[in-house]
Parts: sequence; C-alpha cells; structure tokens
Amino acid sequence: MVDTEEEFDWDQPFDRNATAVTHVRSIEAFQRICEDQGVRPTYVVDFPIAATPASAEVFRSIRSRGACEIGAHLHPWVTPPFEEEVNARNSYPGNLPAALERAKLQALVERIETQLGTRPRCYKAGRYGFGPNTQALLLELGFRVDLSVAAAFDLSADGGPDHSSQSARPRWLNREHELLSLPSTGAFVGWLAGPGLYAATRRAAPLPLTGLAARLGACEQLFLSPEGYEHEDCVRLTRALLARGVRTFQYSLHSPSVEPGHTSYVRTQADREKFFHRIGRYFEFFFKELGGVPMTPSELHQSLLQTPSTDPA
Repeated sequence: MVDTEEEFDWDQPFDRNATAVTHVRSIEAFQRICEDQGVRPTYVVDFPIAATPASAEVFRSIRSRGACEIGAHLHPWVTPPFEEEVNARNSYPGNLPAALERAKLQALVERIETQLGTRPRCYKAGRYGFGPNTQALLLELGFRVDLSVAAAFDLSADGGPDHSSQSARPRWLNREHELLSLPSTGAFVGWLAGPGLYAATRRAAPLPLTGLAARLGACEQLFLSPEGYEHEDCVRLTRALLARGVRTFQYSLHSPSVEPGHTSYVRTQADREKFFHRIGRYFEFFFKELGGVPMTPSELHQSLLQTPSTDPA
C-alpha cells in the first residue's frame, strides 16, 4: 500500500505550494521489487500526482500492464476547492465540513479518472483522517474499500482520530457489505500488550517508561512498514498478529521514500538500498516462509463477498 503523494517537509507547516512530484521518476525501482515477488501494489494517488502529467503517465502505464491497483488519497491542503484554513486540524479530511470534504474527494476522483483512466474504488484518507461524514461520502462515490484506519495509533494530539483501540482485522462498515474497512497493520506487541492493558494506560505513563517497556519486550507499538521499522520489527509484528488470528496484512509506505532526500527514512543512496532490501526481505518472509498470498484491496473485497461468512477477519 503506497501513499502516493507530493514531496513536502513533514516537520514544517502544511504548504499549498508544496506540490512537487519529482520522485515518481524512481517508482519503477520499487515496482520491480513488487513484480519480482508477484505483488500488484496499490498506489493511493493524491491530487498533485494525478494533476501532474508526467507522474500521471507513470502510473497510467503501470496500471495499463495490469501491474497495480489505483486508489485515492486525499490531502486537503493541496486538493481543490481551497476554502479551509491550512492548519494541522484541517489536514485531516474527516475534520472538514461534509460539503467541503465531498467537493475535494469528488475533485480528486475526477482527476484520477481523467488522467489515469480508472475510477478508484479504494480510499485512504490523508493522515488517516476518517471522519463522521466519510463513510457516507465513500458509499455515495462508489468506493468499496477504506484504508484509513491506523490500527493501534492515536493521532488526536493535533486533531486527528484516535485509532489506538482499533484492531488490524478488516471489517464491514455497512450491513450490505458494500464498504470494507482494511486497516493499516499496527498493534501493541509483548506480554503486557493484551488484552488492551498497555493501550489503556500508555497515555498516563511517562515517556521513558514506555520506552523501557519496549526494550524489555513487555510492550511495543509496531507498524507494518519499512519506514522507521526494521525487518525484525515487521516479522515480530506479523507473527504476533498471526498468533491472535489475524490473517490480513497491509504493508505500507510513502512514495517519496523511493528516492533519497524526500523523507526522513531515506536520506541517502545507502538508505535507499537498505530500504528496498527491507521490502524485498519482508516479501520473501511473507510469501515463502508463511505461505502468504498477495492481493489488492479490491481483490480482497471480492473474495470476501464470495465467502459465506459475514466476518471478514
């Protein structure tokens, strides 16, 4: 799952003028790793990517050979119409008034459909900002999978949603099984992690104590990603969730990380080589050692509709 987005400094205030997408020239290196392992990555594309002819052509080409799925990724501050104040709270699309969230999402869908030649059916809110109106908007616009939940993570410090109690398991968002929630894979791992004890008390604990808990193996907060997590972290998270009965995993990254200098995770060419190596190692672990099966969100949605069980987990 690739958050396919513009290049911007994550440590600086949000900027409507930061819309460069030059890193897309390097996306084929990542794509080759995926194709070598039989993976069709899902690129959830935001407005600057779709609106820039050169980057749109790259993903249109990959999709035309059947090598990826295209979804939508809404960064409000760079998606028209521009009506809201640019600040941290409004960077979560679910915090916007319903009419404005809809207008921005509609503009994004139309641009993707026009420039990339496909109507997106899966959606990931920028900054995991799923809000009170988002579900109805997704159903109205024909989406089938939402990818906006960051399981086990609390983003409320600057106005975002609190997903700390959310499971990594997929679930249906409506009775008709039209919209599936497929969370990003995150969890608290360790002997203190269940059932919810650490998650319930961590906000009250001093930061040094939470770090100590992780070092002792008592509890650590992990996310299935090559960004900020080593291969061993991802393996530990995967095995822990398998032991809990989870069978669906979402491996996530941001597209600017495929080229040095755009994210804190990949600053140098050496960082990039290690980054790609971690991705390849995890794919080998998941597919060869665990016997995992690669699947896009839309394929998962269709597969679940064809099973008699009403429980997608």
